[in-house]
Amino acid sequence: MARTDDIIGRIIHAHGTNDPHKIAAQSKIMVLFEELGRNIWGYYACINRIPSIHINNRLDEFRTKFAIAHEFGHHKLHPGVNTPFLRKNTLFSVDKIEREANNFAIKLIVGNNTPEYGETKQGFLLRCGIPEEFHVFY
Repeated sequence: MARTDDIIGRIIHAHGTNDPHKIAAQSKIMVLFEELGRNIWGYYACINRIPSIHINNRLDEFRTKFAIAHEFGHHKLHPGVNTPFLRKNTLFSVDKIEREANNFAIKLIVGNNTPEYGETKQGFLLRCGIPEEFHVFY
């Protein structure tokens, strides 16, 4: 995941923040909040070279931040990838793409924070505001 770490480092340096919503705005990516039902947290779309992130307006604050970071991860890591097409027509693992975007999201939210000496992974992530259910993505 060194590539992801490098990309995130450059993003944080360029934008002066690790806040996914601010980064998306500064990157001229519209973030739209809309009714997406109970099971969809969000999705990334790029239509006519205009990128947008669509977020379920039912999500709590952390899940909203995570979803924006996850979809921004798709924008940076998987440009031009059409996941619905992949699901229907190829043998390429969509799961791998989703795992990469999840890892990107957590690492972006963690930002430049580093574990303190002797601190456990769980303690570090909780200190960074990452709920326990998301620790698996780090």
